[in-house]
Formats: sequence, C-alpha cells, structure tokens
Amino acid sequence: MVKKDICLGKVIFITKCMLAAYIMTAGLLLLLAFMLYRFGLSEKVVSLCIIGIYIAVTFAAGLIAGKRAGKRKFLWGLSVGAIYYAILVVVSLIVNRGLQDVAGNMITVFFLCAGSGMLGGMVS
Repeated sequence: MVKKDICLGKVIFITKCMLAAYIMTAGLLLLLAFMLYRFGLSEKVVSLCIIGIYIAVTFAAGLIAGKRAGKRKFLWGLSVGAIYYAILVVVSLIVNRGLQDVAGNMITVFFLCAGSGMLGGMVS
C-alpha cells in the first residue's frame, strides 16, 4: 500500500512537471509567433528559436524535478527531458501523419531535450 502511494505520487509529480513544461512551451511559441508576425523573421531564425525553446523548457523542467527529488537529481532531469521528447514525437507523428518530416532531427532533438533536462537536474 505504501509503495503504491509513493509510486502514484511520483507519477503525479512527473505529470505536473510535464504540464508546466508544455505550458511554458506554449507561451514561448506564442511569443515566437508574435515576433515572426511583427518582425518577419527568417525560417532559419525561427528554427533556431524553436530549438532554443526546447532546450530552455526541458532545462527548467529538469530544474524543477531535481529540486523536488532530492536524490539522483540528474536521473529525474533526464527522465523529464526524455518524456518531454516522447510526447513531442507522438504529437509530431499525429500532426504530420508519418516520419518523413520528423525523422531527420529526431536523434539530435532527443539528445538536446534529455541532455538539457539532465543538466537542469544537476544544477538544482
């Protein structure tokens, strides 16, 4: 019974971290869309900003997870970054209806998300 409560608490905590990460992502992407509209940014700049958003958000989520975890902070940050990436891939596959547009950067984005989440966990 006690293990079940501890496990449920961890799942709820990870869910809260993911919700916070995707709220931050939505806000930053809205800001980027406004900047694109207002300043007419190039495609290369927008792509770099999107990658920067992934890094900043997973770093922040790893930081939150590491502060709460107490032990093995880097593993909590790594897991938050990996879960963020997994959700990102699933949504991209649903929206694009295939791997053709997603497959080129999948490995790079995984290492960026997982690495920045782990770094956030280590810093906390």
